[in-house]
Amino acid sequence: MNINDELDVKIEKISNLGTGIAKVDGFVVFVENACPGDEVKIKITKLTKNYANANVVEVLTPSQHRVEPFCPMQKVCGACQFQLIDYDYQLALKRQIVQDALKTIGGFDINVPKTIPSPEHRAYRHKIQYPVSQTKVSKRLLAGYYRSKSHELVNIKHCPIQPEICDRIVDFIRENASKYGIRGYDEKRHCGELRHVVLRVSAYNKKVLVTLVINAKKVSKGLNDFASSIYKTFEDVEGVCVNFNSKQTNVILSDKTECLCGQDFIQEKILDKIFKIGANTFFQVNPKSAENIFAYVKNEIKNFDAPSVLDAYAGIAAFGIVVSDVSSEVVSVEENSESIKNASEALKQNNIKNVELHAMDTTKYLKSVKRKFDVTILDPPRKGCTKESLDETLKHTKKEIIYVSCNPATLARDLKYLCEKGCKIKSVQPFDMFCHTYHVETVVVLGV
Repeated sequence: MNINDELDVKIEKISNLGTGIAKVDGFVVFVENACPGDEVKIKITKLTKNYANANVVEVLTPSQHRVEPFCPMQKVCGACQFQLIDYDYQLALKRQIVQDALKTIGGFDINVPKTIPSPEHRAYRHKIQYPVSQTKVSKRLLAGYYRSKSHELVNIKHCPIQPEICDRIVDFIRENASKYGIRGYDEKRHCGELRHVVLRVSAYNKKVLVTLVINAKKVSKGLNDFASSIYKTFEDVEGVCVNFNSKQTNVILSDKTECLCGQDFIQEKILDKIFKIGANTFFQVNPKSAENIFAYVKNEIKNFDAPSVLDAYAGIAAFGIVVSDVSSEVVSVEENSESIKNASEALKQNNIKNVELHAMDTTKYLKSVKRKFDVTILDPPRKGCTKESLDETLKHTKKEIIYVSCNPATLARDLKYLCEKGCKIKSVQPFDMFCHTYHVETVVVLGV
């Protein structure tokens, strides 16, 4: 086998990163844009001693689960790897991804239940982050997503997984930025003003928060006027902010944001609770699917008689606030101070008295206290928890740990560690948060 070889293969299964898996004389080949059951002609694009990567040249015999993507940009955009697979089978594949991770990484032989579907399959994504660039000759502004495994920007005019207002706002920015002297960002030369457009759209009241990420340390008159123009043009825009990010980094948002027009937040509703969502606030991009997860966690906590709850890696304390009315007390711990500020405002708005907030790292907080909680909710970032944080969680939890994860691999690793320390897995439930992608959210309940 060599680079550029063309081979006929059958796709056997899906990898945890959404690529099809084929084998050539026992050698593993990861194939982009493939569905299990496909018989395809592939072209080898990368070769290592352990595996190869390949692209589909031709679909010879399609899988019974292969469908025509509803977005014409699916093959070039890189964002919706599963869009060529029928939705019910996407759910089955996500269940399999979780089950495989638990077995191969954690050593757990668990029959994972069916993935709970998202209530919305299209226009579900309520946060978008479009990188911005500019063509060399015409100086035309481009905004969209990167091609898979590249930094080549695909100009997206219509994205069906986002609310339609996003297309209109981004198109307005593309067409009018230059009138205000605003240039798109050149990543290689680190010049140009507008780096990203970040939109947050409320599923609750349809209002939009626009954030322009700029390669500058202050707001120019042109940018200020442009922000005002966006705000006046779209009645659903609640506010326009600017985020200052002049570092050469892949991080999209810095910690410095200034509101230029309107308000610096939108409101979102989860179950019966209202939250403020700012430019830098971590919040689930699919609010309707998030409601399913919050309801699942709340129902689990209802099994106890008014328990004390630790809400760790809390963000804006969404879990803590949602479960507060079935808990005696909740302690929400989050190191991001802006999130804690938003959580504090949500407590007032929802008239909640039994949630205590701490702007601290979870591990540092637990080391500083002696109190124990009946239930701990862990909702860490993709990298999962450290062994130290898991040890501290075990010390401070009396009955149950509810682990909410967006990464099956780190989830399986952390569950293995917790079970080695004496925990027992009581239930596993995957949820579809990111439709048409390989990403899957999972909630695991462990007895301590």
